[in-house]
Amino acid sequence: MWLRSRESLTDDGVIYDPVAAAACQGCVLQPECDWHNLDQTQLLYATLTSQCDAIVKQFLAQHPTAWIINVGGGLDTRFYRLDNGRCRWLEVDVDETLLWRERLFHTSERFRMVQGSVKQLDWLDQLAVPAGHPTMLICDQALLECSNREISAFCHHISRHFPQMEACLVLAGDKCHTRMGQKLGCEQYQHGFADPRMAIVNALPWACRVEEKSPLDKPCPRWRLWQRALAAMPRYRLRFTPVVLHIEL
Repeated sequence: MWLRSRESLTDDGVIYDPVAAAACQGCVLQPECDWHNLDQTQLLYATLTSQCDAIVKQFLAQHPTAWIINVGGGLDTRFYRLDNGRCRWLEVDVDETLLWRERLFHTSERFRMVQGSVKQLDWLDQLAVPAGHPTMLICDQALLECSNREISAFCHHISRHFPQMEACLVLAGDKCHTRMGQKLGCEQYQHGFADPRMAIVNALPWACRVEEKSPLDKPCPRWRLWQRALAAMPRYRLRFTPVVLHIEL
């Protein structure tokens, strides 16, 4: 939330999140939120958020009454940014995060919270999503804290519960831990894939479509230096940062 708040107050920001900005400006912990390479980390995560937003927005344009399931989003405010007044939204997260959400955000008759995580999937049995109804699952941060095996298990469970759905996932490249990856704003993740798209294809060979987007694809002047630096190494474009994957089952 702090990174989205800072980005929203930047003149050339890639995302605008007034809810996050308002919440963070009055937070007593604000002075403790700064860390090394903050500006680049802010740009990286704001870009990933922007790319996920674009996928969800396009999905809602095609399916206005869809169900959106956001897993492990923390204090994410995507519902307030993208709500079309007709969709139904489920936030799946651990108890502590849900308590903070109740304090910071307004509830809605189309918005509810469910206890769960990407590793504890009992919440799937609590969902009341009508069979065959357009559904999208979002997981833009939580999988970065999972191992390769845990990600594969999560994908298998989700696909068995929703034979037809779309998903927007963020996975880390295998070079995120390197010096270049750290300069690009990456943190230490629990996995790394040389080819994130192929990792999903291997986990979900029946997927109809798997598309990938790198933060470096963003037409933003603040990315231009890194885009030029990696232009001579196009095969590494998806390996030095997390990437967004749009999956259709």
